[in-house]
Amino acid sequence: MRTSPADPFADSDDVVATGPRGQLAHAAAVDHLERLAPKLWAVGDRAWSVVGNGLSNQSFVEGPEGLIVFDTGESIQEMAEAMELVRTATDAPVAAVVYTHFHYVGGTSAALAEATDPDGVPVIGHAGIVGNLARQAGEVNPKARRGLIHQFGMRLPEDGPDGLLHAGLGLSFRHARHAPFTNGFVPPTVTLDEPTEMTIAGLRAHLIPAPSDADDSIHIWLPELGVAVNNICWPTLFNVFAIRGEEYRDPRVLLRGLDGLRALGADHLLGAHGPPISGAETVDAALLDSRDAIQFLWDQTVRGMNKGWSTDRIAAEIRLPARFDRSYVTQRFYGAVEHHVRQIHNGLVGWFDEDAANLFRLAPADRAARLVAGFGGADVVRAGIDDALAEPCTGDDLRWALELSSWLVPEPSAGEAEDRSRQAEVLRGIARRTTAANIRNWCLTRALELDGALDLRGLRAHRLGRREAATLGTAAFGVLRVMLDPEAAAEIDTHVAAVVDGERVGLHVRGGVAVPTDGQGADVTVTLSADDAAAWWSTAEPTLADLIAADRAGVEGDRAALDAFPTWFDHPAL
Repeated sequence: MRTSPADPFADSDDVVATGPRGQLAHAAAVDHLERLAPKLWAVGDRAWSVVGNGLSNQSFVEGPEGLIVFDTGESIQEMAEAMELVRTATDAPVAAVVYTHFHYVGGTSAALAEATDPDGVPVIGHAGIVGNLARQAGEVNPKARRGLIHQFGMRLPEDGPDGLLHAGLGLSFRHARHAPFTNGFVPPTVTLDEPTEMTIAGLRAHLIPAPSDADDSIHIWLPELGVAVNNICWPTLFNVFAIRGEEYRDPRVLLRGLDGLRALGADHLLGAHGPPISGAETVDAALLDSRDAIQFLWDQTVRGMNKGWSTDRIAAEIRLPARFDRSYVTQRFYGAVEHHVRQIHNGLVGWFDEDAANLFRLAPADRAARLVAGFGGADVVRAGIDDALAEPCTGDDLRWALELSSWLVPEPSAGEAEDRSRQAEVLRGIARRTTAANIRNWCLTRALELDGALDLRGLRAHRLGRREAATLGTAAFGVLRVMLDPEAAAEIDTHVAAVVDGERVGLHVRGGVAVPTDGQGADVTVTLSADDAAAWWSTAEPTLADLIAADRAGVEGDRAALDAFPTWFDHPAL
């Protein structure tokens, strides 16, 4: 029996198909490749959208004064390819660049290189873009990097059963042909944080903040052409929850953005992802289904909460109605309904769901040991996993096998080799039955790590890179606080400051916390250049000791405290 497409994975293997490079995946996920195929889409006679060039689209609208570029991808190389494609349709000079949000802004310099006067081209975007880029490089950097690799299958092979099929919103996070992925971000020169009207390339434009998967997302409405550009209606059900880990995406905010977009009455809808949609009725139908699906998830999650249901029961009960099967914008090609409703619960009222068992749980390792013992030992649990995986294996069997395997393998490096192999088999079973790219990519990445084919241990330590440290500037010093070992610093009360190209910043380590300061009154102060500070605060060479020895860093105050400073942190470079 096949389960509803709303389920996180199908109930049997009869849905498994083979992709173009031998990938094993849900047939609907394989079919989704057609929507993400490389193509320059013509939208009317004055707009174009490049799909399949990366995770995101690059879109273009020609105005009386030149070409408006919407989003610039992940790199200079990616954007240069998009420019080559659009040049087959128009030779209008680049007149403006507009960012829909901060995710796809890395190729701007390639677009500006096509302008008659690059310095005179406005770069337009939300005022929050620069800050959001810096946030990604800071405190949660290891988690963010690890999440990207898992969600987008960045370490999966190209071919074979475990090969990357697609990333849901695009064919892949980046295409190998665009290496070395040179960053060409140019900060916005024109910013906004409220609805704004302006003329861009001779066209009237309305720029409307509409938070989606980023709080700096905007709609761009060009009424003269009937064209709207957005980052909220995707070629899949919108991802309330990102398995890579992201801040809460409130459905109530999403609904306001979708309702506002629908009210424009656009004839053409260009998106940050997926093929453009044309025809006023078709656009309206897609937006209607997209917003109604999100409202359904919100309303029914709240309904379940009010009934006193646990998050597990809410996740088990809620399925999108059959009406949403008619449109690809509400299909589960990216994430899973089950995960979205859990995120809504946590985002609204937190993690506690009134299930008494969740009030004070045992430590994971202790709980797993007791469960294994209660079942009669590891061999009995192994037999249970093998029984669950035996043919015919249902979706519920896979759920049970996954839970049993987690008792023996609570983390990728734990457990016996045979138990890691069992868990990898379970994860592959889920990966081949899900329509959701995020779930498939996560499961296969973890399976390859369990098999020993991938080594991701380096992504479980905070290794602030040189580039990230340079981007953060003096703020990188404050990031060290999330690397503090509280036991090593339990009895410490020391204030360390750095003066970087004349800018002073401090970190006061006291009683197990590290508090950012302005550096005034520090016990010891280090003076050095911005480049050398980035080396000190990252995993790059030279170390601070090297810099001091080379007279590239000056020290005033308690040198002994400075020498002890590295021992208080998990940072490998320190």
